[in-house]
Amino acid sequence: MEPAQDKLWNMKPNAPLARQLAIRDVPALVYDAVNLEGVAMTLPEVQTILDGITVGGHKISDQNMAINQAKAWEYIFYLVDKGQFRFDKQTALDIHVIAGKEEALEWGKFRSGYVTVAGSDYEPPMPDELEAKWQEVQRLVASEEDSYDQAITAFLQMARAQFFWDVNKRTGRFMMNGILLMHGFPIINVPAKRQQEFNTLMLDFYTSNNMAPMNTFLRSCLDKKIIKNFKLDLPIG
Repeated sequence: MEPAQDKLWNMKPNAPLARQLAIRDVPALVYDAVNLEGVAMTLPEVQTILDGITVGGHKISDQNMAINQAKAWEYIFYLVDKGQFRFDKQTALDIHVIAGKEEALEWGKFRSGYVTVAGSDYEPPMPDELEAKWQEVQRLVASEEDSYDQAITAFLQMARAQFFWDVNKRTGRFMMNGILLMHGFPIINVPAKRQQEFNTLMLDFYTSNNMAPMNTFLRSCLDKKIIKNFKLDLPIG
């Protein structure tokens, strides 16, 4: 794994703290993720579902989406704890098996057909171009020296390539946050209340492939108090 670097805020890597904060926030992470996908759930409803209790008024598929999100987080934590998280194709496929189960047309494999991006004229790569595109994305990620630039590049380029039939942005965000956790930095969570801003910037990005505006936006999602904690010499372990 590349050396952990944060050139913007000069945070100090603290893997136990980054993990602890992420685990604590799983219900909120799931809540924001499902709402970004247009599934209107409250945080208490998400917490109830994650406790294994069915919530009335929601489709089973929507509840499964929430459960799959939580399971994918568990898998990320497992890989990070074992020192086995990698930004590679197999890890992405394994995460998609969990996050995309019974939602995407196929899960755990690159799409075999053509897709479009709603609201954009951008055309994702053809199916037979996806293997080469993955190699290109890996090179782009590896070329970044800053850990946050690595992570954000991974998410954005995965989302733009549309490697899967569905659940591309969510899988990309898991890969992004896996990189951050492996480097010992706090994760990036996009709050549901910033959905319109997120969607607008993503549509612009699909067309332009200019990552700078989305990079700025995603970094702005970090809590300033958390950034301050990682700039301190807090106990590790």
